[in-house]
Formats: sequence, C-alpha cells, structure tokens
Amino acid sequence: MKIPAYLDDDQIERLAGLLEQRAVPFRGFNLEALDGYLSALVVGPDEVPAAEWMPPVWGKPPRWADEAERSDVEALLLGHHNMAAARVRHGDDDLPDHLAPLLWLPEDPEGGLPEEVDEHDLDVGRDWALGFFTGVSLREEAWDRWLDENDWMEQIFGLFDQLASGEVLGEDPTQPATPIGYRERLEIIASLPGMLADLHHYRIDALTPHEPLRRGDTPARNAPCPCGSGRKYKKCCGAAANDD
Repeated sequence: MKIPAYLDDDQIERLAGLLEQRAVPFRGFNLEALDGYLSALVVGPDEVPAAEWMPPVWGKPPRWADEAERSDVEALLLGHHNMAAARVRHGDDDLPDHLAPLLWLPEDPEGGLPEEVDEHDLDVGRDWALGFFTGVSLREEAWDRWLDENDWMEQIFGLFDQLASGEVLGEDPTQPATPIGYRERLEIIASLPGMLADLHHYRIDALTPHEPLRRGDTPARNAPCPCGSGRKYKKCCGAAANDD
C-alpha cells in the first residue's frame, strides 16, 4: 500500500476500526488519541523515528495475518502522520477540511444538549489531549527545555491539560479546581489548529541553523579610522570601543 499524504474517509474509518479492535483493548490508542499523539510528534523538539513511536499505538504488539497486512496498517499510520504534519502548517482560518483534527464531537455541537445530559460528561478532546501528552513523554526533557523558555507554550499546555483533566486550576493551589464545561472544551478544540501552528513555527525556527554574526575586522590602532574622520583609529572609534 502506498503511503498517503493524508487519510480519506474510508481510510480513517478503517484505521479507527483497527484501533478499536487491536489497540484499545490492550491500552493502546483510539483514533482521537492517535491524532493527538502524532500532533505532538510533528511539532516536537526532536524527530522521533517510526520504529519508536509505532509500538505504543497498540499497547500490545498485534499479530498480523501476514506481511502484507502489517505493511498496509503501517502505511495507514504513516499516512496519519503525514496528515498531522500537513495540518500544523495551517492556522485556524485556512485549515482545509481534509486536515481537520480527528476528534469525536456531538453530531450538532452548536445545538442544545438534551436535558438528561450533564455537559461535564461530554469530555470532548480528552483522549486527544492524553494522546498529545503521551507523544510529549517520548522527548520529555527536550520539551521541558522549551517550556522553561516560553511562557506562551506553557499556556498552550495548560489548555491541553484542561481537556485532559476536565479541570481548571485556580491561582490558589489550596482551593479545589473548577470543572471545565462543554462549551469551554469546544472553544479550546476550535483553537487547536492555531496553537499547533504556533508550535510548528517555533520548531522550524529552533531547528534552523543560524549563522553567527561576525564583527568586522578591527583596524590596527595606528591605521586611519574607517569612519573617515582622518584621525587614527585609536584616537577615534577605537577609543569609543575601548570605553564600552
């Protein structure tokens, strides 16, 4: 099977079914958790090879019928990885529909909830966030360095933690946390593409080699000053440099 650039609807359905049958019963990922997991990998500080990130997907290594089946399933996983990598190049406003995050949402997220449904039972985004943090754990030390250096990144992780835990921590650690509501979850989910794009842009900048700036050659002390004053360098700009 050729590795797809992204998964179409049939491939998404097939992968979701495989995960429910072969991964979820063994503490592996469902489709939503896999999407969060791969999202962390494609915006993370270090490359994680497929041989390292694929095994945790299943929890317990599955036995495939033959080599062809194993190859087909790996192609689906790599296609999902490609999809996550393409997604983070877009923000909230220009994300193509075929690259949207794969999360479970109610059929009509804008409609009202049935009276018998407690909105706090609708933990949309929870599995996605748990998957994301599992991906982070593969390069935890490198992520910690980024987080220590960037308060805005800490804020993003705080929102993901709200999805995972279902709680909002207050400024006073002695006070109980406030449960996060269904609408608040939807707001965070709607902002996922933009937050992932911000992490992606930071990653690109951090991993791009930057040539250090070089100071120009310093004239000899008794040479004419390059500023054109007619004085010797040591009596002109060289004197100012020494004062600094």
